[in-house]
Amino acid sequence: MSTPPAPFRVGLVGYGLAGSAFHAPLIAATPGLRLDAVVTANPERRAQLHREHPAARALDTPDQLFDEADRFDLVVIASPNRTHVPLARTALLAGLATVVDKPLAATSAEARDLCEFAEKSGLLLSVFQNRRWDGDFLTARRLIEDGRLGRVHRFESRFERFRPKPKPGWRELSDPAEVGGTLYDLGSHLVDQALALFGPVETVYAEIDVRRDGAVVDDDAFLALTHAGGVRSHLWTSALAPLAGPRLRVLGDSAGYVKFGMDPQEAALRAGRRPGPDTAHWGDDDPAAYGLLGSDGDAEAVRTAPGDYPAFYAGIAASLADHTPPPVDPRDAVATLTVLEAARASAATASVVRVP
Repeated sequence: MSTPPAPFRVGLVGYGLAGSAFHAPLIAATPGLRLDAVVTANPERRAQLHREHPAARALDTPDQLFDEADRFDLVVIASPNRTHVPLARTALLAGLATVVDKPLAATSAEARDLCEFAEKSGLLLSVFQNRRWDGDFLTARRLIEDGRLGRVHRFESRFERFRPKPKPGWRELSDPAEVGGTLYDLGSHLVDQALALFGPVETVYAEIDVRRDGAVVDDDAFLALTHAGGVRSHLWTSALAPLAGPRLRVLGDSAGYVKFGMDPQEAALRAGRRPGPDTAHWGDDDPAAYGLLGSDGDAEAVRTAPGDYPAFYAGIAASLADHTPPPVDPRDAVATLTVLEAARASAATASVVRVP
């Protein structure tokens, strides 16, 4: 009987919300990966790490991790946005496969340079676009690919919250180096999903605002994208939406699909639930929240495909083992950032901007 290969050893940088609620539990639940060390100097977070992942070592600084780079196979960067590029470059210089939380960089030029460096180094680089595995998105993609909607002409997508008071933290800082604000936060998911479904964008029109008292970064945005194939995507993200609109609405010449409510995986992870063989019905939607397919007066509920965030790290493990492409091509992040930059230019000039 052959001995199974040793799991790939993972070092995680950051144990805030992204690190503790998303990356660490998903890494720990993935066969073939082992969470070996986590960089966090915060005493409360170190105590939390010890409770949740007692086998993982706590390190004070990223330098400690890179000083022992030969102990790791993969580095995951879940630290504040301003650190993404320098830490990713250091990881790649150390010869380590690297996963970066979104956004990959502050600019498309920085992201492109990082992709080229990884390609020349022959190292895996990927971006954690977990929302590609939201159940509603998977359902919409299936309906489009199966031809259930006919020829699609409009895609509407929203990530809206109601947080009327800004919360302390780097996401609310005005320094552009922090890459704060909702456009680059949730907007990164919205644009990535639109590009994944309908391909390259030719033009962008955007409205980007600072609405909340005391806020200094954008907290409300609307983007209208015209794809090369003719589909128009209308995207909204807001921290000041007391009543949320549909999460998704896709309109075709045969039928439409509309879905309210968020994918349940984020809430489950925040509540401490973990995916795995002992977790029944991971990612299942509430039947009461199933979307509708059809037309007014003739629509039926459609079961939401189970959400599958674990698929991202399963894909990373497969890429490390088989040297196959990662589940998210980092070049996709360049395309997303290019659209976000065009959106900023559009909002600043109140005009339609052509995407280079």
